[in-house]
Amino acid sequence: MANAASGMAVHDDCKLKFMELKAKRTHRFIVYKIEEKQKQVIVEKLGEPAQGYEDFTACLPADECRYAVYDFEYLTEENVPKSRIFFIGWSPDTARVRSKMIYASTKERFKGELDGIQIELQATDPTEMGLDVFKSRAN
Repeated sequence: MANAASGMAVHDDCKLKFMELKAKRTHRFIVYKIEEKQKQVIVEKLGEPAQGYEDFTACLPADECRYAVYDFEYLTEENVPKSRIFFIGWSPDTARVRSKMIYASTKERFKGELDGIQIELQATDPTEMGLDVFKSRAN
């Protein structure tokens, strides 16, 4: 079903891969891309469970918008392992204005399709989604 605001549909694979990340932990992260010609959000890249934060950030293009989901694992102050599922709206300052507008107008509906997002980050440069930001938001 297309998003009325931007006309973007969400490919079924987007939800299926997210459910795998959430329920089975088969992915560390998922990077989503809007295919403007096909007018839909698709899965661009899947991160293996063994991959980490650096692998994830390396998948985000420096001058193009993306959506991403990251399964962030951490230890509490009591040394209890926990995880939080982050949704990241990546919209670098150097991206095309049209692209930023399409991603912004599609974000809420797309995020709503992914049931189980716990924390949202909006980032325009890498410092806004640094590991320290994940750690502080996770607690």
